[in-house]
Amino acid sequence: MIEIKQVSKSFEKIEAVKDIDLTIRSQNIFGMLGTNGAGKSTLLRMMAGILKPQQGEIVIDGQNVWDNTDVKKRCFYISDDQFFFPNATAKDMATFYGRYYSKFDYTRFDEMMNKFGLDGTRKIQTYSKGMKKQLSILIGLCANVSYLFCDETFDGLDPVMRQGIKSIFAKEIDERELTPIIASHNLRELEDICDHIGLLHKGGVLLSKELADLKCNMHKVQCVFPEDAKVSLYKLFHILQLNQKGRLVTMTVRENEEDIAGKMEGLNPVYHEVLPLSLEEIFISETEVVGYDIKNLIY
Repeated sequence: MIEIKQVSKSFEKIEAVKDIDLTIRSQNIFGMLGTNGAGKSTLLRMMAGILKPQQGEIVIDGQNVWDNTDVKKRCFYISDDQFFFPNATAKDMATFYGRYYSKFDYTRFDEMMNKFGLDGTRKIQTYSKGMKKQLSILIGLCANVSYLFCDETFDGLDPVMRQGIKSIFAKEIDERELTPIIASHNLRELEDICDHIGLLHKGGVLLSKELADLKCNMHKVQCVFPEDAKVSLYKLFHILQLNQKGRLVTMTVRENEEDIAGKMEGLNPVYHEVLPLSLEEIFISETEVVGYDIKNLIY
């Protein structure tokens, strides 16, 4: 389990992360969403022990991660911008990481390289962006760590490769209790694979919930009321967004479907329909509440 306790981090005058409290359970795929500059990468680097928090602490399995070699051996960080030594081959990098991760599985690494169609003797500088990302993921998996910190893991991978990586993650969770933490802007990918979602904005956490609970407690409602009806929707519903075109009212509400149905029954609408929200729609709704609105960008 990872416990993030009142963690803050600044770079000169830029406050990247501010007073974050977050708990990540083991054997869960944790999806980290966020607006641009929300502090996702900074938080991942602190969780991996690469950066030191200026305030607070990050505890992994009961131990503080900073300057703790034993904890760091259980973690592997995959950066969005991978670094490999100049002129190194994939096998060279596997050998390098194997010196630091005592459980590194060289046999499995060779097998997975063959399955992914990657030449381990070829210089990495000749790899494409997607091939480099595949290599980083394979090295992280073969290091046999408990926690895999992934920054934009699926960026640069084709659809078949993305599905393959998701399947491997699921298998690793089941067989050896891997816990992947994935920061991404690709909400569709996270929606497919994650158990828990954390949403960051301007260095803080807007919400942290099980994905199933998040989707069950937020809906889009479309409704039409009689012309002479006087309805105070804001008094009845927890409304995040409301639009009206003619008599059709469309609103995003933070309510479960059963409560919505009960309240609508008492209003006697001509028509109403409750629709589920995608993770992308939830992201937009939650960030609009705190002023991150597309209208501010285009008008």
